[in-house]
Amino acid sequence: MTGGSEGVRHSAEYYADPRPPVALFGRGGQPDRFMLALEGLAARLEPLTSRWRPGHPPPESAGDLTVRVAAVEHPAPDVAALTLVPAGPGTVLPPWQPGHHVDVVLGGGVVRQYSLTGDPADRSGYRIAVRRIEGGAGSGLVHGLAAGDTVGLRGPRNAFPFSRADRYLFVAGGIGITPVLPMVRAAHAAGREFRFVYTGRDRESMPFRDELPEGADVFVRPDDEYGIPDADELLTGFTPGTAVYVCGPAPLINALRRRIPEGTPFFSERFSPSPVVDGRRFEVRLGRSGPVLTVPEDESALDVVRRVRPETAYSCRQGFCGTCRVGLLAGVPDHRDRPTGGSPRGGEFALCVSRAEEGERIVLDL
Repeated sequence: MTGGSEGVRHSAEYYADPRPPVALFGRGGQPDRFMLALEGLAARLEPLTSRWRPGHPPPESAGDLTVRVAAVEHPAPDVAALTLVPAGPGTVLPPWQPGHHVDVVLGGGVVRQYSLTGDPADRSGYRIAVRRIEGGAGSGLVHGLAAGDTVGLRGPRNAFPFSRADRYLFVAGGIGITPVLPMVRAAHAAGREFRFVYTGRDRESMPFRDELPEGADVFVRPDDEYGIPDADELLTGFTPGTAVYVCGPAPLINALRRRIPEGTPFFSERFSPSPVVDGRRFEVRLGRSGPVLTVPEDESALDVVRRVRPETAYSCRQGFCGTCRVGLLAGVPDHRDRPTGGSPRGGEFALCVSRAEEGERIVLDL
């Protein structure tokens, strides 16, 4: 999310369910109103009471930040690595940590999320890396940028938190190295025990191989030399207590998640939206007197709404960037978004992931 392919971000996944508890007094499995109210209050207070510290998001930048493309490199044939610096004199880029990303505002208002993959200690510039995808609007725009061009940034934000652990297993698939590389460097600099397995089609297609720390337990594993990896092989040497960080295609993430012991700290970012889980059919009304649309069990409200309102804005499709949030006028939502940076939901509904219970009607300010 990851900051790579088409810029479709991939939210961190945990075993814990981020949704509020169901109603305590028999409301048919619907979210408890009291817990929803507490969650909203906490979201409003968090930005006022928390201070940034390791493992937490840095402060949000004040609005959009204009940056200039200082350099464009190609660490792999279809990968563009951009160095972004402040466009104005005296501007300092906000701090960030491994795992953070920025929202990049491209031509025509297209917004995509890309992982920061440079050095967090270097506040003079950010680096992102994007693999070109055939037909991808975001990646096509990024690959069309040249030194001297300007783009807008929002963030940085944290949807892939890098936490302190005694031992790590890092696994990256192709462009999935973008958020993982700063983590590997940080673990190496801190003297933490870790193993990093870097997979890809072939060596030529795998960017930043020359930036991996020397003397560390790093295995560069191209498929054309070793074959398609399986989860057992990738987990070689895994011991209890190891924190697992994975970024790459969904099959890679799912295979590892199925094989590791329950309770293992497991963090992942994926290249595509997560499938709908435990979805139930519900309805959305567009405005108080607009059309009523049925959202099937296996589709998102965003997909359904965009069939009749194709101009509806979206970006990450995984519930953290906030682009597709719209006003909630009526109905009891099942909030499934995970807003980053303490961003409050308020009376809003994230079209890409949030849902409602069977038969519920949500009225949206659309």
